[in-house]
Amino acid sequence: MGWAAGVSVEAQRRAYDLAYDLLPDGVLVADDRGRVLVLNTAGARMLGVRPDGVIGRDYRDVLPLTDASGRDWWAGSDPYGGLSTRSRQPERQLTLPNGRDLLVTARYVREPPTGGRVTRLVVCFRDGSARDRYDRSRADLVSTVAHELRSPLTSVKGFTATLLAKWDRFTDAQRLLMLQTVNADADRVTRLISELLDVSRIDSGRLELRRQPVDLTAAVQRLVDGRVAVGEPAERFVVEVDGVLPEMWLDPDKLDQVLGNLIENALRHGGGTVTVTLERAGEGGAITVTDEGEGVSPEAATRIFRRFWRGTKRGGTGLGLYIVKGLVEAHGGTIEVGRAPSGGAAFRVVLPPGTPAFAS
Repeated sequence: MGWAAGVSVEAQRRAYDLAYDLLPDGVLVADDRGRVLVLNTAGARMLGVRPDGVIGRDYRDVLPLTDASGRDWWAGSDPYGGLSTRSRQPERQLTLPNGRDLLVTARYVREPPTGGRVTRLVVCFRDGSARDRYDRSRADLVSTVAHELRSPLTSVKGFTATLLAKWDRFTDAQRLLMLQTVNADADRVTRLISELLDVSRIDSGRLELRRQPVDLTAAVQRLVDGRVAVGEPAERFVVEVDGVLPEMWLDPDKLDQVLGNLIENALRHGGGTVTVTLERAGEGGAITVTDEGEGVSPEAATRIFRRFWRGTKRGGTGLGLYIVKGLVEAHGGTIEVGRAPSGGAAFRVVLPPGTPAFAS
């Protein structure tokens, strides 16, 4: 690449150095003999050196790398030797002498471009911890899903196999009990699959909202009545409405999912009365769900909306509050957890009103 007319070589070089320093990843450039020409700020920070202190040194000394077997990666990849048709090295995880993992890729600039000798070696590298966290997250996902599916599926398989093999030995009441158990376990599997689909849509940004006018008070009361209908004591719930609420354009199904999860969470992890307070918040509305349990510690509050987070009381997939946060934020709202006056947990959701223009 030639220099721009009217601009000095030194000015061009400073501009290139500045451009390298703006990159978030580390960049090392070596000349035709492997001497370092450029090490940007991000790269120097990862290597723990001063950028100007490595200029002219051998690239292998500045960026010593080993593979998973502990072998010198530069000796194996041999950038300046080997096949003259090579133009790059795909990204791979390599290790510095201090044990830090880097994701490294290299580009060989040749002259002439096809079959010529290497005139520039351009190495890009970034911290490998993000990849490690991603891999651990995937492993956690597989482990959690396998664990959550195994229990109900084992139960379904066991009861159905028993019924098929020994149908005549059971009374109608016994058959009914086993079939009810199978049905409940099938519902557990269905809920898990639905949660995983929700997580996938939230993570990929494919969550769709079908907004329409929603009466927040009626939505909360309907969910509370549903809990009472399945056996929860009516006196365990209090619904409070503070002032006149604005017209809200929300996805009613997603709102029910948010409210249902927060109420279920209060019943499972809290104690005493579950109070749902509705009030105006700016132009929108706020929903606060409180319980009288042990509350959420400051340490747990920073993790409670993460995937697979579970409190001290085991149960569930650990995806519920992660999904709640995703649904709330998809509406343009916020959610936070604090301590209720009773000492229990207080989850506060603030939602904007939305407008008919955004309704599907």
